[in-house]
Amino acid sequence: MISPYYIPKADKAAQDRTKSGKLSRINFSLKPEELEAYLNEYVIKQEEAKSILATKVCTHFNRIRHFLERGREPESGVGAIKNNIILIGPTGVGKTYLVKLIAKKLGVPFVKGDATKFSETGYVGGDVEDLVRDLVHAADDDVELAQYGIIYLDEIDKIASSGSVWGPDVSRTGVQRALLKPMEETEVDLKVAHDPVSQIQAIEHYRRTGKKEKRTINTRHILFIVSGAFNGLDKIVKERLSKQEIGFGATITTKQAEKELLKQVTAEDLIKYGFESEFVGRLPVIAILDELTADDLYEILINPNNPIINSKKRDFRAYGIDIKFEDEALRLLADRAAQLKTGARGLVSVIERVLIQFEKRLPSTDIKEFVVTPEVVEHPEEELERLLNRPDDPELHERFLKASLRERELLRESIWRREQELMTLYHLPLTETRVNLIVDQYLRWDCDLKSAFEDIGQMYQQVRQFEEKFSREHELEMRFDEDAVDEILGQAVARETSAISICQDQAKELEYALKLVRDRTSKESFLLNREAILNLEAYLNQIIRDYYQTTLFRDSEQRS
Repeated sequence: MISPYYIPKADKAAQDRTKSGKLSRINFSLKPEELEAYLNEYVIKQEEAKSILATKVCTHFNRIRHFLERGREPESGVGAIKNNIILIGPTGVGKTYLVKLIAKKLGVPFVKGDATKFSETGYVGGDVEDLVRDLVHAADDDVELAQYGIIYLDEIDKIASSGSVWGPDVSRTGVQRALLKPMEETEVDLKVAHDPVSQIQAIEHYRRTGKKEKRTINTRHILFIVSGAFNGLDKIVKERLSKQEIGFGATITTKQAEKELLKQVTAEDLIKYGFESEFVGRLPVIAILDELTADDLYEILINPNNPIINSKKRDFRAYGIDIKFEDEALRLLADRAAQLKTGARGLVSVIERVLIQFEKRLPSTDIKEFVVTPEVVEHPEEELERLLNRPDDPELHERFLKASLRERELLRESIWRREQELMTLYHLPLTETRVNLIVDQYLRWDCDLKSAFEDIGQMYQQVRQFEEKFSREHELEMRFDEDAVDEILGQAVARETSAISICQDQAKELEYALKLVRDRTSKESFLLNREAILNLEAYLNQIIRDYYQTTLFRDSEQRS
């Protein structure tokens, strides 16, 4: 019997499994606050859901890392609880978006399925285990990588049973039971009769080796996240609470209070809704997402990382047209989308309806600037004709410039708010110049703000690494001051090249000049300013003049 205090020695090979090969791309060590901060960059509102997801997902992967580093597999079998998650919230609030962002940040393969497409026995050649096989496909057929992936199953509320003993309820209950083993732990055969690709691979393997290959994947580490709107679940929660002696449900009098009901949902409520107790037991973590208001939708539109406006900019940029949005136009679009009651999905529909004719007709003109005004939102057809008849209208040009300045200012504010984050992640101290460079990078490449951070952060690190390498190789201390670094970064962005390329262009000249100064003055340490980047010769001449003036003054003082 193993002592409860016995800790086995770590297996070096097992430790390396999280650091080498394709597994090295998985961020097993991500902390909950780091993941939550990442989600905050992209997702408006849903604070509680983001907190729960970040915490439980990070714990899932850190627990795997903890055991892999010690040469032991995580506990399995009876008593083992996996942090599978159930997301509850109306359509368009960001459930799928959240899970995709998490998978991207972690670097794990991800697949999405629809619960209504499966039955316990499978039809049209598929069953619930096909989700696991799809995960292997998403991992480029790497089984080891796939076993740490995320499976996201939407519309899970549609497989809840209403208690009938015939009809669709039987199939729904069957799907729940079919999901039990994969959500906990089971071996899934990767070669199945209805998958021609796996059969071809098996034939090819047998032809090469003369042996039958049995390929399986264990679902022990695969994280399952399910979601649904769960219409009517609030009534079940209200009924339960109202039966209690002192219940929240007994005092519900406002719509806001009714919205808060789902935040008190329990496993008991989900079972009454129509789920098997064993199925609910496989989903120990519950996160509730709130309905989005018009103000929330507006915040989404002004978020620099929102894919809706960024995608529309790319649509017009493909034709060489720069599109800007006035603030009041964004508010009108948000108000209209809120009336549709479909969350962020409504934003896409509303924007497409307003801009579709502009997107069709402007590419056939010489128009290169287009500003979306409140008038465009209210009367798109009339405003389109006005633009076509007066493409050089100075008023529209002025409004375009103002919208551009407003966009830049919002970007600058967003960047300055995240100064501490940039220092932590990229060791990038902010200056006015660097903030403007991040904005330029964001606007030039139609990227998200995080990508712009990474670009400038990497360039900054390239400059600092060049300093260290140059000083080491030439046995002198050479540093750039902050203004000099800004000049190097600015040149790199303007030339669309790397900062190291800018530094290397000056390396030979720097080597010759600094060694010359050292030989003449015995100076071993150099702090280069912006002038040194723009005019190295003038800068070095000034250093030599300053040195001789200081020397003459010192000699004069000594003689006196």
